Formats: sequence, C-alpha cells, structure tokens
Amino acid sequence: MTTNTTKIAGRYRLERRLGIGGMSTVQLAFDERLQRYVAVKLLAEHLADDESFVSRFKREALSAARLVHPNIVQVFDFGFDEPAHQHFIVMEHVSGQSCAELLRDRGHLDVDDAVSIVTQACRGLDYAHRNGVVHRDVKPGNLLVSDSGVVKLADFGIARATDQSSITQVGSVLGTAAYLSPEQARGEEAGPRADIYSLGVVTYQLLSGRLPYDANSLSELALRQQRESPPPLNRINPSVPPELARVVATALAIDQEGRPPDALVLAEAIRAGAKGIEPHLDTAVTAHLGTAAATNVMPRREGATAATRVAPAKVAPAEVVPARVVPARAASAPGAQAQGRAGPATTSANRRAPAPQPAARPRRGMGRALRRLLMLVVLLVAFVVAVVVAVAIVDSTSSTVVHARSVATNDFNTAVNDFKNLVHQYTK
Repeated sequence: MTTNTTKIAGRYRLERRLGIGGMSTVQLAFDERLQRYVAVKLLAEHLADDESFVSRFKREALSAARLVHPNIVQVFDFGFDEPAHQHFIVMEHVSGQSCAELLRDRGHLDVDDAVSIVTQACRGLDYAHRNGVVHRDVKPGNLLVSDSGVVKLADFGIARATDQSSITQVGSVLGTAAYLSPEQARGEEAGPRADIYSLGVVTYQLLSGRLPYDANSLSELALRQQRESPPPLNRINPSVPPELARVVATALAIDQEGRPPDALVLAEAIRAGAKGIEPHLDTAVTAHLGTAAATNVMPRREGATAATRVAPAKVAPAEVVPARVVPARAASAPGAQAQGRAGPATTSANRRAPAPQPAARPRRGMGRALRRLLMLVVLLVAFVVAVVVAVAIVDSTSSTVVHARSVATNDFNTAVNDFKNLVHQYTK
C-alpha cells in the first residue's frame, strides 16, 4: 500500500504512519473535504474477516464517538472501505508526543510535568466513566501531549460500555500486561477503578522511570501484585514528596476499595500530595496512612480539655443561690466568711451581699401607709365638723342664716366632692 496516494472513503488521503499496534495501524491523513489533518486508524488486514475483532473495532468507534471532552481524542467518523477492504476510524490529530515517547527521550519527568499530565488524564477518565465507558487500556502510549501542553486520552480500542455486554469471553485478558489492574490480571470484570490503577502505574513510571512491578508474564505479574508492594516513589526519586508517593501507592492498592473512588478524587489528591499536603481520601489505605497525622491533632484536644476546665467559672452563678444566706450566717458567726469557699463562688456571694435592701423596702411602704391613714382621719374629722355646722345652719330661720345656708350648702357639696377625690386618690 502506497500511503502517499491511497485514500480511505474517497476523502482521507493517507500520508504517513503515526503508530502501529497488534490490532491496528494509525496513519496521518488529510481530509480533503474539510481541509484538515486527521488521524485514521485502520484495522489490520488479516483481522478484517474476524467478526470478533471487527465487532470490537466498531465498539471502540461507538464508545469514543459519544465522548466529547477536551482531554479525550475526538472521533469524527468510522466505516468500512470496500476497495481497500479495511475498517477505519477517523479521529482528531494531536500534534505532539505520547507519554511513551517522553519517557523514551527523558527517562522520567519532573514532579510538575507529571502532575500536569496525570491530572488532565484524570479529567478525561472521569468524563468517560460518568458516561458509562471504561477505557481498560490506560498506558503511556495512549496519553498524548499536544504541543500546547494539553493531554488527551486516546485509543479506546478495548473500551467497553458498562451498559452493554462484555466483548471478551470469561477468563480472557485484554490490555498491556504491565498496566493491568489485579482484577484484570485475574480475568475478572474491569470497572472504573481498574482505569485508576492503570493510571497509577503510569504515574509511578512518569515519576521514577520504571514500572512498579517487573514481571515477564501475566501470571508472574499477578503473583507479585499479591505478594509485595512496589518500592515507595520517594525512595527511587527523592524529589517526589512523601505525600505524593503515598497517593500513588493508594492508586496501586490491590483491593479496589482501597483506591480513590473516582478519577477526580485522585487528581485532587495528586495535586495536594505534590504540594506536600497529606490528602484525605476515604479509603482503607489512606485511613492507615493518616494515623500519624491524626495523632498530631492530639495537642489540640488537650487544649480543648484545658479550656473546659475553666467552665466552673461559668457555672458559678448557679452556686450563688445558697450564697444569699451567707450574710445571716456571718452575723451569727463572724469567722464564717473566712471558712467559706474560695474562688469565683465567694466573689459572687460578696458582690450580692447587700441583702438588707429588701428589708428596707417594707419599712418604706409601712411609713407611706401610716401617712395615708393619718390624712384620712384628718379629713374625716373636718367632714364631721362641716356636717355639724351645716345642720346648725339648716335649723336656723333668719334671712342671714338663709343666705349662709346656701353658701354652706355649696361649701358642703364642694367639701364632699373634695373628700371623695381625696379618698379615691389615696386608695388606688
């Protein structure tokens, strides 16, 4: 096949090979219709008649086509070219390098570059997982870094939509062995946390330049995963913070429940670990790793206990109630105060000691009552005198007396009204 002249689907002009795998070859092509460069994946010719591989190839196209995200390679088209007798998938072309090429050229990456790549890959994985797609083949060759630094997750070649039936038979294993999760190595179902494990292997390799486990076969890999833990990253690369090394170890947990629950949680933990901050992950592994940190919080608890000991000063007002009796006891026993309580309760009792004030109030009220009674008696005597005078005037018959009678009568009525008002006023 001459790649300079061959076209696929009558519009994609193949120019050069970008990569090759066991199932397919990726070619750089120019879309003559839309006038842009694309990447065309061609299923290997000897597999074109294998229904299982063709089904898997189509499934990749359908799974990837539904994912539109800045950190996932976009799928534009797919189909079958009859003249070339080849199945094809047309994808976004990413101008840059894969992480496999970066490792080949640089050995390993510094912490900042590795963290940037892995956290972007986490965003792409999280989007795929939330849309029901598990990649199942996360490895450095499938993480593409563009010239502008954008990371894109590529090649969902063995991806499986979680709401569809498995494309592999029971016991078969797909994916690059070194990056397989323990459950995949055992031939079990792979879920989102299998991708998190694989990305943990990639992170380990980017930071150290080596794989966490060196194995020559799938069975040896599964055995070593069960029996031993990989060397801590900060021991291999001292520039890696211990907190970041523990996060990567968490992603490599043998038990799925020990890994971060989703890719975004892993991304946040990686960012925190790179800054030397111990992340708080809700997993059994991190609960064990965080024991020392939890012990460091104990001085704060002691401080809180000491603060609680001051509380009796706040409760002291409740003890003031019996303290009101102290003045009476002090009158009978002059030395009683010296034998009383010390501290806030005694101070509160001394502050409230002026208890004789309530006794002064009854005396003042009794004086007012006596004055009111005396005034009433005076008014009553004046009233009686006025009545006697009025009766004497009424019994007289002279004209002068008649005139005085009318005056006395008026005065008498006025005095009665005044008397009523006074009685009303002082008896309220």
